[in-house]
Amino acid sequence: MAGAALTNKEDFFAHCAYDQEQPFSKEEYKSRLDRVRARMAQAGIDVLFVGSPDGINYLTGHQVEWYQAQSPKIWPGTSGVAVHVDRDHYILFETVRELLVTRYTTHSTDTRTFPPDTMRDGTAFIANELKASGWLPGRVGLEYWSYRPIRAVSERFEARFKDAGCAVVDGSDILREVRHVKSAAELACIAQAARIADKGMAAAQAALRPGVTELEVYGELVRGLAAAGGEVTGIIQPVISGQKTGSPHALASRKKMRAGELVGIDVSGVYNRYHCNMARTFSLGEPGKDVLDIVAKSVASLDFIRSTLKTGARLGDFARQLVAFYEKQGIWQDRGWVGGYEMGIAFPPDWVGNFVFDLTDDFNHDRVFEPNTVINYENQFYLPRRQGHFFQIDSIMFEPGGWKYMSEYPGGVIVA
Repeated sequence: MAGAALTNKEDFFAHCAYDQEQPFSKEEYKSRLDRVRARMAQAGIDVLFVGSPDGINYLTGHQVEWYQAQSPKIWPGTSGVAVHVDRDHYILFETVRELLVTRYTTHSTDTRTFPPDTMRDGTAFIANELKASGWLPGRVGLEYWSYRPIRAVSERFEARFKDAGCAVVDGSDILREVRHVKSAAELACIAQAARIADKGMAAAQAALRPGVTELEVYGELVRGLAAAGGEVTGIIQPVISGQKTGSPHALASRKKMRAGELVGIDVSGVYNRYHCNMARTFSLGEPGKDVLDIVAKSVASLDFIRSTLKTGARLGDFARQLVAFYEKQGIWQDRGWVGGYEMGIAFPPDWVGNFVFDLTDDFNHDRVFEPNTVINYENQFYLPRRQGHFFQIDSIMFEPGGWKYMSEYPGGVIVA
């Protein structure tokens, strides 16, 4: 019965009339694959197995709602993409349940579905298929720094590859570094995501007033993003009010907003899975002078950045300039987090990319702001008399001839 059902499914998929939804051309994906293979050659990795949802999407366009990241033990997440350093195509491994979606979201020329007896654990099937295709043995890279596959499943992969005579190493940095520098098509998606974020923020602002709950505003935010063509975001977007703004990662609740409170809203627009982040702080009524004073000094950093930052600048040098600016403003001691991180493809539960710029941590300070990259910039400061937390986030796109802020939304404390 299982075999017959599988045959019927495959026959159904083969004859479905479905609209193609590949976000990019074959040539775009070919360029990505070539860059990954070149990086693998530099690292001495023969085969890279990619199980992270964002990595799978980057290479293929494939995306689904569920990746078995926190599932029953009998449902381990083992789907993924294999790349060989000397082959000009990838192999996409999936369950038959997802075969149809691979047909309309990818340009894959080699998709292999797990047979019924291994559908719930494809690790042996993947290793056997790669060996039969001449891709093994060799040096295999796994994504140790991905949440998927989870540790128990990653250990199964490692054991299967070692049994096939392979050496297994951490290959996490391959895709992370390749994805940092974006193509023109990727940058266009992030620019569209910025427009979506602005429209979502406008919908949220229109709902702000004393007496409404944080969840009601959150609902209008999501509606506004979707109405503008935005997709599901990687992070549940915070809508927080009053002293809760001092916890920027808090979730919206049934708390009712009060007159005089500040409201913080952190949002990403999403287009073809590419995120662009921005955040704004609102006031339900005119804020006090003490709030406006620290906000003005914080927001002044955006003009300082505009006049100082250059594409190609060394991160450490620019970090020292910014710290000196905030110290001169007299607010450095009141900071929350000030820095930024990479924007790009993201799936729940995150939208934080790999590349990080932190003013107080010298990690990455020997690198430069490269052309064709995008980071956000978070400007967070605590306010006097425990009135909460001001934060304004804007994303910055670095281009060969300069850079630009992506959001067109007004800044500072916005009176709603």
